[in-house]
Amino acid sequence: MSLTVIAELLAKPGQEDRLRTALEAMIEPSLDEPGCLTYRPYVDPNEPARMVVVEEWTGPEALTEHFAAPHFQHVRQVLDLILAVPMTVGTFTPTKFDG
Repeated sequence: MSLTVIAELLAKPGQEDRLRTALEAMIEPSLDEPGCLTYRPYVDPNEPARMVVVEEWTGPEALTEHFAAPHFQHVRQVLDLILAVPMTVGTFTPTKFDG
């Protein structure tokens, strides 16, 4: 069963461009990972410091491997320097509607 991940991030004042660049740099290497179905960052049009990344993975094993990947470890170090608050990550599975 696939997993959808929504990561929420808030840049420190003046760090919005750096956050956007860091998230965009994650697109290609993440999509190249086995098990990555979707990886897309979004910016809040009303609050440019607030961004989310919506990801879809084939399962929990693929997500665990993503968190261990060198490009994720690198961006994690960058995020530690530029985020106003720690990143929050929510993991969701599809619901099944009968009807």
